[in-house]
Amino acid sequence: MAEELIVGLAQRTPLPLTDPLPAFTDDVAATLRRYGSIDMLIYPEMHLHGSEHLPEAERPAAMERAAVALNDPFVTRLGEIAAAHRIWLCPGSIGELDAAGSYFNTQLLFAPDGTLVAHYRKMFPWRPFEPHQPGTEFVVAELEGVGRAGLSICYDAWFPEHSRHLAWLGADAILNIVKTTSEDREQELVLARANAIVNQVYVLSVNCAHPVGRGRSIAVDPEGHVLGEAGLGEDTIIARVDPEKVQRVRATGTAGTNRVWSQFRHGDSPIPLPMYNGALEPTRWSPGPTNS
Repeated sequence: MAEELIVGLAQRTPLPLTDPLPAFTDDVAATLRRYGSIDMLIYPEMHLHGSEHLPEAERPAAMERAAVALNDPFVTRLGEIAAAHRIWLCPGSIGELDAAGSYFNTQLLFAPDGTLVAHYRKMFPWRPFEPHQPGTEFVVAELEGVGRAGLSICYDAWFPEHSRHLAWLGADAILNIVKTTSEDREQELVLARANAIVNQVYVLSVNCAHPVGRGRSIAVDPEGHVLGEAGLGEDTIIARVDPEKVQRVRATGTAGTNRVWSQFRHGDSPIPLPMYNGALEPTRWSPGPTNS
């Protein structure tokens, strides 16, 4: 039986990309001192690669120059921060350069021993404004003893296929890290609840704080109930993620009624999906880690 996971959603303003690790190290320590027992700490998208201190025309090039490979000492140091506090740590995302020189917006997740257990390249960059190459792989990380987490970055939440696949791959919670500076955060709050409801999964959406971002980070349970929502400024939401609740909701139905993952029966015909040149196959309509 999986245990509850106590998660801190750290809504913060981005740290300048020139030397973010000292301030980040201090913030992790201060947050844990203030809020006590936290198993996982999650920061916003591109939290460590803030460029707002630079003239706007210089920001894209500066951010790409700050990008690193996953074996860079910068990434190693983030793992050391996780290990020092024995927590699961998602420091947001960073600019990643792969061996071929492609540039990605990559979310990182470290285990309490400092191991980089998962990394995810943003599948849906916010075009035409974001220069990153799109990733092509859904990522669900096994959290030993405390369930599974699906990784998601900002605009990914606008594409229902993304959250649906993470749930189908066995995610109990979707860690949606965000850097929303535009006026559409209100709509994203609706999407967080909708994605939780239709997939019967926790959604933890962590945005950056005012004045850079629109704040309003939100934690939602598998029935769409809001567990906590921040305002505009820096704040930390504490939420409990219970994998057993995910299974109960799926077994008994949202509001005791809707069992969306039990919709199909043996012998039901596949439903054509012309947009994908494929089909919805009833025999595969069941979420779980075996789908990965």
